[in-house]
Amino acid sequence: MGGDELQIVPAGKNVEAQFVEMMVPLYSCGCENKVKKALANLKGIYSVNVDFHQQKVTVWGICDKHDVLCVVKKKRKGARFWKSEDNAELLLLQDCPHSTPSSPQPSSSLAKTSSSKRYLAIIKTQSLNLSLSMMKSRSLNWKALKKAFTRSNSF
Repeated sequence: MGGDELQIVPAGKNVEAQFVEMMVPLYSCGCENKVKKALANLKGIYSVNVDFHQQKVTVWGICDKHDVLCVVKKKRKGARFWKSEDNAELLLLQDCPHSTPSSPQPSSSLAKTSSSKRYLAIIKTQSLNLSLSMMKSRSLNWKALKKAFTRSNSF
């Protein structure tokens, strides 16, 4: 990375160099190279360290950790932050009512939707605490679980 590349950062953002640690499912050296190559295109990143045995990617640089995770998720969908607190923060940002416009719904379906979203959020936070080896052994993935609960009329 060149030292003379500048990045415009909004006034409220943190501009200090930081470490971003992620748990990324890596199956081969090709996966490792794919992640490194994807992160090499981001400005402000000084170094990328990939630990194949721990399934851990550490990025150091002046960057937004959510942007880094988004880039890695494009290559490895199971990527998430190493610390569970960061994952919980990410869930709160995704479930924020101001981030997505909501369509008007009848009051009965609104109650069903909010309770099912709360239940799905609880399941998702609990599943994020599982180790990577446990995730591989589960028969239902997050997408199938979400589909089952959003189509269910049990709520």
